[in-house]
Amino acid sequence: SSTSRCVFETSSASVSRVPQLSASRELPVSRDHVWALIADPGRLPDWWPGIVAVTPDRLGLAPGGRWQVRGVERPTLRRHATSSGTLLVREVVPAERVAWTLTGDRIDAELRLAEKEADLTVAVLAIDAPWFSGVSRALPRRALARLYAACLNASGT
Repeated sequence: SSTSRCVFETSSASVSRVPQLSASRELPVSRDHVWALIADPGRLPDWWPGIVAVTPDRLGLAPGGRWQVRGVERPTLRRHATSSGTLLVREVVPAERVAWTLTGDRIDAELRLAEKEADLTVAVLAIDAPWFSGVSRALPRRALARLYAACLNASGT
C-alpha cells in the first residue's frame, strides 16, 4: 500500500518567510534502487514535474553540481514557463538525502529516503518557495507520485 501526505506550513515569525510544502510516499523498492534513479541526472524529467531536459555538469549529483534544466515552455495564467534555469546541488548524503535549488523557480527542495523494509522505502520531499511564485501546493505530492511510477518502470514491476 502507498500513502501520501501533503502538509502546508508557514512560520508566523516573519511575514517574508517562505511556505514549506511537503509530502511523503512509500515506494515499493529498495532505498538503493530509489537512489540509483535519483542519482542519474538524466532521470530527473521522469519524476520532477515540469522538467523536460537536463544537462548536468561534470560533478553530477555532488555538492556544488550545476545542472541546466529546461522546463515545459507553456506559461499558465498565473505563472511563467516552469523550471527552466539551473539546478544547484546543495547537499548529498548518498542513499539518504539530497538537497537542491531550482534557480528559475526559486525552489529549495530536499528529498529524504528511509528504508522501512528491504523492498520498501519511505520518501519525504520538502519544498520551500516564495509565496507568490506560482508553485503548486501539490508539487511535492505530484513529484513523489511520478517517482513512484519511475521506480516501478525501472524495476519492471
